[in-house]
Amino acid sequence: MKRPLKVLIAKVGLDGHDRGAIFVAKTLSEIGCEVIYTGLYQTPEKVAAAAVQEDVDVVGLSVLSGAHVALTGQVIAALKRYGAQGIRVVVGGVIFAEDLPKLHALGVDRVFPAYESSLGAVAEYFRELALAGGRRDESD
Repeated sequence: MKRPLKVLIAKVGLDGHDRGAIFVAKTLSEIGCEVIYTGLYQTPEKVAAAAVQEDVDVVGLSVLSGAHVALTGQVIAALKRYGAQGIRVVVGGVIFAEDLPKLHALGVDRVFPAYESSLGAVAEYFRELALAGGRRDESD
């Protein structure tokens, strides 16, 4: 039997608003994902270390502070230092349209801006990831 998609949901930086992250974590759990929620005020290094320790397929970052490009870049760099570039990174929150290309250039797999994304769309994306096997090829 194949294991469920394993997802780490993290709030990075000084962003103290986690209601959306908790809703996403609950939704993903309800569709069969194994979810780890790190809580508030995490550093990029701690998020990457937890992702590696927990052997997750996906890191979901929730950022409402406006620092999404810098913090996401730091998480992705830390994952690479750990040799975990196969872990997918998904970002949600208050994301400016002009930052979407920057996030994708960093290696983000998918962005869910709060102003246009539904929990249903998030759930559907994660269902598709589960069917596809979760992680991407480590050589990417």
